[in-house]
Amino acid sequence: MKRRIYPCADNIKKLSAHMPKALIADTQENLDALKHLTVESNTIAEEINQIAQKLMTPNSSEKAEALPVSSSLFNNRQVLKHLFGDCIDVSFREFVIGKEQISAILIFIDGLGSKDIINGQIMKSLMKIQYAPAQTASPELLIKLINKVFLEAVEVSELTTVGEITDAVLTGDTILLVDGAAQALRIITKGWRGRDVGEPVTESVVRGPREGFTETIRTNTALLRRKIKSTELRLEKYIVGRITKTEINLAYLLGTADAKVVAEVRKRIKRIDVDSILESAYIEELIEDTPYTVFPQIEHSERPDKVAAAVLEGRVAILVDGTPFALIVPTIMVQFWQSSEDYYERYPVTWLVRLIRFAFSTIALLLPGVYVAIAMYHQEMFPTALLISIAGAHEGVPFPIYVEALLMELIFETLREAGVRLPQPVGQAVSIVGGLVIGEAAVRAGIISPATIIVVSLTGISSFALPSYNLSWSLRILRFVFGFLGFISGLYGIMLGMLILLIHIISLRSFGVPYFSPFAPFKLQDMKDVMIRLPWWAMNERPYSIPTNNRHRQKFYLKPRIPNANDK
Repeated sequence: MKRRIYPCADNIKKLSAHMPKALIADTQENLDALKHLTVESNTIAEEINQIAQKLMTPNSSEKAEALPVSSSLFNNRQVLKHLFGDCIDVSFREFVIGKEQISAILIFIDGLGSKDIINGQIMKSLMKIQYAPAQTASPELLIKLINKVFLEAVEVSELTTVGEITDAVLTGDTILLVDGAAQALRIITKGWRGRDVGEPVTESVVRGPREGFTETIRTNTALLRRKIKSTELRLEKYIVGRITKTEINLAYLLGTADAKVVAEVRKRIKRIDVDSILESAYIEELIEDTPYTVFPQIEHSERPDKVAAAVLEGRVAILVDGTPFALIVPTIMVQFWQSSEDYYERYPVTWLVRLIRFAFSTIALLLPGVYVAIAMYHQEMFPTALLISIAGAHEGVPFPIYVEALLMELIFETLREAGVRLPQPVGQAVSIVGGLVIGEAAVRAGIISPATIIVVSLTGISSFALPSYNLSWSLRILRFVFGFLGFISGLYGIMLGMLILLIHIISLRSFGVPYFSPFAPFKLQDMKDVMIRLPWWAMNERPYSIPTNNRHRQKFYLKPRIPNANDK
């Protein structure tokens, strides 16, 4: 129902009889203009009602984001106000531009956008337009001039949909809307406070770089660029997560990384359709080849030097915004026994360290099970004096040897987990003191034999020798399985379990690459960097286990030699 704008029109007609004709004509023109404005306002009101009805339907946010940017600033403001609701951190800064006093709005999120850039560059630039030529009267021309002439910003782009505007605002950028223009300007103003680059906590080294990735993806890509200063380093951007809209970057070396592997990584990333991605572990579980296994098939690292070395070998790195851990694909099992420091120390040191790691990994996996199997089924394998000592120590203990080992393993894992979760100074004290006190009390009370304490302690210490935390978890899980096999079948059960485990590992793949390579399939060329590491001058080619388009890594025969008198 339309309302009457002028209820006293009859009185105006009576007064018009005493008014000059020129004044009456002017008054009539004003009334016609006012009627025209009333019609336009009714049209705008109907458009707003239509938009509101669309926004009130289910999935209204998705429908609103698909809307194009309107030439009406009021409409754009109402739609964005509806999408952001009453969020206290979303700022709508309204002002006017130019001599024609054209209305405009700056939209940004307080805390994500840099106030220095917004106040010091954007607003000052826009205020200068007040003294610009009169040709800026056209809103369409005005927004072009702002983009090309007036705005003092490094990176500016035009947006045409509401969805693009919301995505830009939620990532820390600032949006400029001008009345009459059907485009919006996106100004890069990301400036939230993040963690500074520091030493990696999970991958500390004695010799090597002390910088690690942070939770900001652009900082991480910059750290990677510092290591690989080449135009062949490619970075690709993907947005994953319907709600979180997490940015993911693929990093690889063009001409070195295998094109099929890169295409497969792209395919698996694009296939992900979830609400949220909060950490790289989400991506890891969604793109791995075999989900039903305890072994990690994708390596992760927070060290830029380690990720750069993997990219230089022809692998692909996956960096996820919000986490310092980057993923490396394809991955083979021997990578989890290798540390960045292996390549910074001289090769004889690496030989010894790697052999120790492999030996202690075997102890961490099999020692409790072998001890239970021999003590229960194969006592003749113990030396007589040791057998008598173990039997005497076990006398009076109310539990079988397997139950002893299981109890101590559970206590040890509980103490280790408590040490990780508690604050660092307290956690270390709980781990050390708790282990000593509980072990000593259990032996004195006759609940656990001293031999079992020694076996479990040596097993726990051996698991710390692994540089990879996620592989150590795999061995810790399998340790309980082999302990049970030793309890029910002795060494025969452990041998059967090892055979099944070996078949399982050989069947695994990581982006099509055999997981147990270079052992199966055997590649002699790659044995130079597995159990041992040859000197750098002897590693002329990239690993054959990893597909690559560029096998040659360095000049042949760079072995140092004593200079001769004839050398120039």
